[in-house]
Amino acid sequence: MKIIMRYVLAAVFGIAGIAHFTRTEGFSNIVPGYLPCKTFIVKASGVLEIMISILLCLKRPGTVFKSVINSFLVIVLPANIYMARKSLPLGNIDVPKPLLWARVPLQFVLIKIVNKL
Repeated sequence: MKIIMRYVLAAVFGIAGIAHFTRTEGFSNIVPGYLPCKTFIVKASGVLEIMISILLCLKRPGTVFKSVINSFLVIVLPANIYMARKSLPLGNIDVPKPLLWARVPLQFVLIKIVNKL
């Protein structure tokens, strides 16, 4: 089961990472307004997600790598909160506000899953 979850997480991070480059504008919109260099933040986080994806495919994460993944999930949490507060669309899709807010606790579910790998 841990192997399956590892590959599911790898797919999620990989797809999200690639989307940061194919839908940069949509991701830039959810970066909170008080942060500078939105495009850089979007692309840098996309690179990190792709790297996490590749490393998850290659081996089971140790304590340090789990901490890196979990730190990343906490760091991007403000974007999810900002998106929910402002009812921002996900790319060109209008998502109902309750679903936008559901993404916030999802970060903590992902952290729990990462810790179990």
